[in-house]
Amino acid sequence: MSVFLSRPFALLAGLSLLFLISGCARRETAVESGGRTQTLHRGIGAEIGDLDPHLVTNIAEMDIVSALFEGLVTEDPVDLHPVAGVAERWEISSDQLTYTFHLRANARWSDGTPVTSTDFAAAWRRMLTPSLAAENASLLHVIQGAEAYHRGVTLDFTQVGVAAIDPRTLRVTLEHATPYFLSLLTHPAWLPLNMRSITAHGSPTARGNAWARPGRLIGNGAFVLKSWEPNQVLVVEKSPTYWDAATVRLQAIHFYPIDSIDAEERTFRAGQLHLTYVLPHSKIERYRRDAPQFLRTDPYLHTYFLRLNVLRPPLADQRVRRALALTVDRAAIVGKILHGGQLAATRITPPNLPGYTPTAGTSPSFEAAADEGRALLAAAGYPGGKGLPALELLHNTSENHRLLAEALQEMWRRELGLDVKLVNQEFKVTLAERSAGRYQILLSDWVGDYLDATTFLDLWSSGSGNNHTGWSSADYDARLFAAARQPDATARAAQLQQAETLMLTAAPIAPLYYNTHVFLLHPSVHGWNPTLLDHHPYKHVWLEN
Repeated sequence: MSVFLSRPFALLAGLSLLFLISGCARRETAVESGGRTQTLHRGIGAEIGDLDPHLVTNIAEMDIVSALFEGLVTEDPVDLHPVAGVAERWEISSDQLTYTFHLRANARWSDGTPVTSTDFAAAWRRMLTPSLAAENASLLHVIQGAEAYHRGVTLDFTQVGVAAIDPRTLRVTLEHATPYFLSLLTHPAWLPLNMRSITAHGSPTARGNAWARPGRLIGNGAFVLKSWEPNQVLVVEKSPTYWDAATVRLQAIHFYPIDSIDAEERTFRAGQLHLTYVLPHSKIERYRRDAPQFLRTDPYLHTYFLRLNVLRPPLADQRVRRALALTVDRAAIVGKILHGGQLAATRITPPNLPGYTPTAGTSPSFEAAADEGRALLAAAGYPGGKGLPALELLHNTSENHRLLAEALQEMWRRELGLDVKLVNQEFKVTLAERSAGRYQILLSDWVGDYLDATTFLDLWSSGSGNNHTGWSSADYDARLFAAARQPDATARAAQLQQAETLMLTAAPIAPLYYNTHVFLLHPSVHGWNPTLLDHHPYKHVWLEN
């Protein structure tokens, strides 16, 4: 096994040798004990905010929720195609509008009670209730009548296309044919909930109900919530009531929130983590050279971009927003900062989306694009940046994000003469500022929820709970509406391309790069396959030293 040759690594090796020579017993690392007890230790980035499937919004939260709950369908561990979950089988009508799901008889909640069709119908009703203000509720708008109920146009849920025919039969009628519907069902927004456990702790449709806590949360997934010590560790253990418990080899998973990615890397190096959330950009080449057995660079449907708040002057002026977007040297960011196989992005939709290729358009040199940006800024009344008040770029705490923010700051100073202040906040604070619109420029990213272009394009519709830019366009909404009802795949893709071009011209966002997932993985972890959505069903993961 190759090792780093730097002083810290040599020192660790020397200390280990000293302990062996002196006869002292070396303490077993978490990775070593984990292999013996089938306990996976993994980093999750910043501390999570919630485990309520209807309110989770970031990757780490959704990842933990996937261990605690299971939907009608789940994902194949290799390519993520939909496979049977709580539903053991289903039928699809010839017009692809009606799905009839048949639930398995042995599906159980963690309290031992059966999972029924009513549990799904009641959960989806909660998700669509306006008072819950669930940011991902629009994912359910593909159901007939769901959008009207969500917007309060109708208060009668019987008008929504969800019917519990009997305890083990659920019928879903769609607003329009949705080819990716089964994949969509793997998102937390579609999970069943044990409504009895929620109402026991408060209103099921009001925020602030602390039902998703140890000793309270009743799930139906492969694992149960054992403990949650904020900013330290969250532990889940194998569920004895899960219908497919015989397949599950892991006995427990320990999730560690570690804000500092440098500290996370050191924790991995000390043998306390099987895998990290990410890896500092500055250490990628070092691992690639000296310890490639730990380095993973996986393909990923993940785009980094800037949100530009159109409600905050001077960003209300499209010319200013376009000037900012045009003067980002994306090739320099990818080549000099990231080092992980990322690609420069001028669109929001990444490559490799089935049935969709982003419109390439013209690709002027950076010098030509920067000239256009300077001209736009001058036309807006700020030649050379004169007269434009200082702008603020908000990003959450992360060494990687700090490097990126500093690069953007310098590019805009050099190319536009702008004074851009960097504002660094904890992750939870950044999310709150985003939701409240209390920012000018926000470093953002989005990971696809399913394998279709709309997982990126629906974000910018007027009704999206994830827009957060203040921008809306009836023309954009109309193109998405038409594309959703277009049966011809080629014509649908063309309508989506038109919508994407319209949005990027308006510039409520500025794409930066298509990301890869660069992280550290211990060789003892098996079943952790590279997938475009970075989903890894834990029932198929195991440890073997």
